[in-house]
This record gives sequence, structure tokens and C-alpha cells, in this order.
Amino acid sequence: MKKYITLLMLLSGTVFTYSQQLTKEKEINDIIDEIFLEDDVINELTASLKNFQFLYISTTYNSDTYFSGRDIGIDQYNITPQITYAHSNGIFASLSGIYYSEFVPKWDVTTATVGFGRNIGKDKLFKYSISYSKYFYSNDIDNIYTNTINLGLGVRNKKRTLGTQLSGSYLFGEEQSFEMASRSFVNFNLLKTNKTSLNFKPQLNIIAGKQTIELARIVNQNGQLTTQYTENDVFDLINTQINLPLLYSTNSFDFEAGYNINFPYAIGDESNLKNTGFFSFSVGYLIDL
Repeated sequence: MKKYITLLMLLSGTVFTYSQQLTKEKEINDIIDEIFLEDDVINELTASLKNFQFLYISTTYNSDTYFSGRDIGIDQYNITPQITYAHSNGIFASLSGIYYSEFVPKWDVTTATVGFGRNIGKDKLFKYSISYSKYFYSNDIDNIYTNTINLGLGVRNKKRTLGTQLSGSYLFGEEQSFEMASRSFVNFNLLKTNKTSLNFKPQLNIIAGKQTIELARIVNQNGQLTTQYTENDVFDLINTQINLPLLYSTNSFDFEAGYNINFPYAIGDESNLKNTGFFSFSVGYLIDL
């Protein structure tokens, strides 16, 4: 069964089950994280340049796949290619996809995003953004959420060594959901010349969102046992992630290698959730237009 988890718990004659929607929400959470906890290179450029227009092409490889930090029992890597256009007037657009090594089909979803964002304030320490994303799935079964509207706000210090970004995402399609995410970072400059730089940038990402829990209760009606279903929506912490990336830039190329640790938070009847970790590597190339 592709990408779906059913969790069961029997307590005082009541059975709690997660619907298929829960796991799809976890996958969409990870897609949102990739898109809206924005690329560091793009953030640096838009904060430091006054007039620009460029394409940024990147590909990220993750050694293992976890949905919202959770191990679904499939050992596989994933690859996320992305191309982003940005203009100094604040308009940006991107096209990205996700390839899973063991899923069928392997190319799971293509995401198209358009938005607007600006750095504001005298020293451009604050940034706001609004964007819309459309998801195109390879498998029609997955079309629970096909759209996302995102609002973001970021702040950093003058030296750009500390910063926090907050975002809120409204997901809609066949179902509706809401997510909030934050990313805080510390930037250590290890090397800097006219054309190269080397940085260590540990980050703390926190994801919270609305999850739907389906409650099934067995009752006796006219001498026959029947099952009644009700759904409860809860807004709760989903996952906390620590990223430990090393970033190297030279001319128009950017390289990033790091290790990531997930601390998933139990929702509903989830239990014995283990911390998960994986290595990641990405390469990017900037085309000045």
C-alpha cells in the first residue's frame, strides 16, 4: 500500500484509526518545507542586491526518506530538482519535483509556485512573502491536497548571523488543512574571499499542523453491531528537525552537505516514535539574467 499508514489502538472499547489523509498530510508537509523554508542562496541574494534578475537551478539528494520525521518502513533515497526565477521587484516563481527510489511511480509530484516577497526596513532585516503552489501528482489517488497558499515573515540581525523565519500554509483540494513552520539559524563564516565562501549554518526547524483523526466506535443497534465514525481535527506539533549543513560557494556554483536529525512528535495514538537521521547533499548554479 503506497505511502499510507494505519495506526490502531484499542482502549475502553474504542478504536482510534488514522485515515489515509494523515500520511498524505505528512508528505505534503515535507513538500512545503522544501519550498517555503526558502533556499539560503536566494535569501542572501535578495537581501543584498538592489537590482537583479536570475535563474537558480538546484538538485538535492537525501540519503533516506522520512515523512514528517517518521519512518514508514521503506528504505529509500529521494531527489528534489528545482528551478527558481527571482526578480528585484519581488516576483518569484519555481518548478520542482520529487523522485523516490522505491515508490511506483518513482516521480511522485511536480510543484509549481508563484509568489511575491520583499525585504523591508532601513537595513532590510525583515522580509515578507506570499505565494501560491499547485501540485501535479503522478498518481490520482494522492490528490487530497492540490493547492497551497503560504504567508511568510522573516527577521535577521545586521550581520546576518542570526535569523528566524515563520510561515503559515493553507492546504486545500479534496480536503483542507493548515500548517505553521519556523526555522531559526546561526551562521558561522569559516572562509570568505572575493569569489568563494565557506559557512557552517546549523538550523532548527519546527513544524506544527492540523491533523484529522478518525474515531471509530462499535455500537449495538437493534441487536446488530455497527461501526459509527466521527472525525476530530487537532492542531499539534508534528516534527522538530535539526540541520547541520556546510555550505561552499564559488563563482556561480553552490554546494551543500549536511546531516539532519528528526524528532517526531506523537499525534493521537502514535507511540514509540524513534528519532531519525539522514545525510543530504545539494548543488546549485546561478544564471544571471
